Amino acid sequence: MPIPRLDRKCTYADYLTWPEDERWEIIDGVPYMQAAPTWQHQSISGELYRQIANYLVDNPCSIFTSPFDLRLPDANEDDEETTFVVQPDIVIVCDKTKLRKTGYFGVPAIIIEISSPSTTRRDRVLKFNKYEKAGVKEYWIVEPEGKYISVFTLQENKRYGRPEAYTDEDTVPVSIFPDFVVDLKPVFQGI
Repeated sequence: MPIPRLDRKCTYADYLTWPEDERWEIIDGVPYMQAAPTWQHQSISGELYRQIANYLVDNPCSIFTSPFDLRLPDANEDDEETTFVVQPDIVIVCDKTKLRKTGYFGVPAIIIEISSPSTTRRDRVLKFNKYEKAGVKEYWIVEPEGKYISVFTLQENKRYGRPEAYTDEDTVPVSIFPDFVVDLKPVFQGI
C-alpha cells in the first residue's frame, strides 16, 4: 500500500489508501502519524466515554471514540477531497445523517482531545483554529500530566471565548446538555 506523499496536499481519498494498521491524521493537507496512546490516555478516555455515554442513553446525540475519522470540509468540498481528517479522542454528534464510512463528514457538537507532549501544538493551535472556524460548539483539551481540562465554548461571535479551566477536583458542565456535568475525580483517579 502507498504511504503518504509529502510533496502535495493529501486528501481523504489518499488517506483511504494508506495502511489500515497505521493511524494518521491530515491537517490542511499535511499528514501526521499518530502514536499509540498511553495507558493514562486510555484510562481518561474510557472514563469520559463512560460518563457521557451513560448520559446519552435515550438522547438523539451519539458518542464515538478514536479511531473515528472526522472530516471537516471547507466550503463545498466533497468528502473525498477533504484535506482535514482527524482522529479526536472523543466526538459527540447530534446529526446522524452525516455519519459516513469510517466516521463523520461535518461539524460535531463536541470534540475532546487528550493532549500529549507530541500533540500539544496540533491540539492547541492547528485543530483549535479549524474547530473554531468550522463551528464546533464545545472543544475540550485534556492535560493528563497536570490533571486539568480547558473547555472552549463557541460564543455568539462564532469565536471561542476564554477557556474555562477545571482540575481533578471539579465537575464540568456540558453547555449543550444543561442538566449534565462530568465528574473529573474518577477521570483522573489512579493516573
